[in-house]
Amino acid sequence: MDLLNTLVDKGLRRELPTREEALAVLATSDDELLDVVAAAGKVRRQWFGRRVKLNYLVNLKSGLCPEDCSYCSQRLGSKAEILKYTWLKPEEASKAAAAGVAGGAKRVCLVASGRGPTDRDVDRVSRTIEAIKEENEGVEVCACLGLLSDGQAERLRSAGADAYNHNLNTSEGTYGDITTTHTYADRVDTVQKAHAAGLSACSGLIAGMGESDEDLVDVVFALRELDPDSVPVNFLIPFEGTPLAKEWNLTPQRALRILAMVRFVCPDVEVRLAGGREVHLRTLQPLALHLANSIFLGDYLTSEGQAGKADLEMIADAGFEVEGTDTTTLPGHRADAASCGTGGGCGSGSVCSSEEPAPAAVPAPAPADQARTDLVAVRRRGAGTDLAPNA
Repeated sequence: MDLLNTLVDKGLRRELPTREEALAVLATSDDELLDVVAAAGKVRRQWFGRRVKLNYLVNLKSGLCPEDCSYCSQRLGSKAEILKYTWLKPEEASKAAAAGVAGGAKRVCLVASGRGPTDRDVDRVSRTIEAIKEENEGVEVCACLGLLSDGQAERLRSAGADAYNHNLNTSEGTYGDITTTHTYADRVDTVQKAHAAGLSACSGLIAGMGESDEDLVDVVFALRELDPDSVPVNFLIPFEGTPLAKEWNLTPQRALRILAMVRFVCPDVEVRLAGGREVHLRTLQPLALHLANSIFLGDYLTSEGQAGKADLEMIADAGFEVEGTDTTTLPGHRADAASCGTGGGCGSGSVCSSEEPAPAAVPAPAPADQARTDLVAVRRRGAGTDLAPNA
């Protein structure tokens, strides 16, 4: 396909595709799927070889959030029967993190529900970061605490944080349909604060919330402009008890096309296969490793994931290798720029303009008998419980 040859050439040169090209990837047929995966896989291997970075989530504070994000099981008014607990002590969080590191995780992601941290919360998380770093040599720590106030990113950086995560989640045009208690601009501001403080910015999206192809391209192009070092691609986990519980819009094939589009738009960025991969990719997860160079190991914040042992077997069986702590994740040009605090450039940094095509149709929801509610399992182990974690 001329389209795929063009996209590969642009990806190898770190050039931004046109919006029309990105939309065309999402519009490819199932018959073309393996060609799409193979093409995007060439770009992935150019910048990341066959390495897979493992990340491990530690939910520091679960549930009881005052925000109304429709996709979230921890949201205000959620009836999802998730674990609810207040802040873990630093030593508890460090113990939870150690389980992930022992399973091969190179980065620990510390997450807390809420609108954003108070200064006291930042002190608490700073002590947790220090405890984790003291016990686990070489581990990266990423914080995800919500909207940041002035100076908080700098304090987290001083405490040893390597990165900060704050996802855009969806396009600016549809953001108000998903969340009303804060704005899309608030999220952009927090990513910029993290970047300015010298933290590695991590920001991604959630697919499967009923968005159009245009919305997906909008948010991925916005992410490229924001220039994060890592882009987590989440697939909606439709929790019972949340407003989006009936949104089963994804097939494994569509999930792969979304990942391929992200890789073409952000060729030299850590694309992370994140929440919902087991629910929506299912047995096609190994194909996704040809597109993403990073995954979460084990469980997520409020839902159970694939067994950590199965993750490692999947990586090995697919011909990939776990990235070690002695290896720099990002390509040299991005790693060098990040170390200088100038940002790596999500590709070349240029933005190509094109005449915008008509909006694509929202994909029809899967028939009720294809909604895999059996794959949505609430987390009952690990952080906040007395049971061993899945790592």
